[in-house]
Amino acid sequence: MTAPVRPSRIFHLALIAGAMLLAGAGPIRAASTSTSECFSQANERRIAGCTELIENPNIDAGTRSLAYAMRALALSLKGKLDESLPDYDKAIELDPFSAMSFNNRAWVKYKLNRLEEGLADVERSLVLGPASPHAHDTRAHIRQALGERRPALRDYERAMRLGGESLVRLYQCGLEAAGFYRGPIDGLYTRDVRKALESCVEATDCDPLPPDEECRAAMS
Repeated sequence: MTAPVRPSRIFHLALIAGAMLLAGAGPIRAASTSTSECFSQANERRIAGCTELIENPNIDAGTRSLAYAMRALALSLKGKLDESLPDYDKAIELDPFSAMSFNNRAWVKYKLNRLEEGLADVERSLVLGPASPHAHDTRAHIRQALGERRPALRDYERAMRLGGESLVRLYQCGLEAAGFYRGPIDGLYTRDVRKALESCVEATDCDPLPPDEECRAAMS
């Protein structure tokens, strides 16, 4: 059974996309208009621009890997999860040290309920980038879905420690939207937040990441 695409996941993937932009800034400068399109905010433009980069015989393997990863992200954001996987596979083939590509592929596999495969990908991502709050969040979601509640809780807490106040606020918003938290959205990991997170982890249908629109005010 395929998990439905939710706005909270789009927000999560968008955060990872921002990190990928920073990571790829060096080699990407050599490209042209197709590069700016590949890294645009509009998914259709992103797909077209990334495709142009991929088909350009003059770009290096690192840039081509990023183009595949960004096109895969755009497909994911459009809900075309199955279609995004071959692009993530190619991105990883070209750059087997891309922690973000492994994490994003893990997220897609989680959404497709391919949990064990997703877990293997995110574990690899964490070997390559152990300080990534996004990867810890991905592993937390997968562990929660697998019924591994205490390890999931530990990963959510690691994600907050690494992601800082902004990620704590995000979880506070999500927990509030899920009906488990009634405190301030202040980015402080208090006993009340932990209690709410514990309750959320016990509920198979609870997600501490909120729909995008739920957190706009708190994150501004």
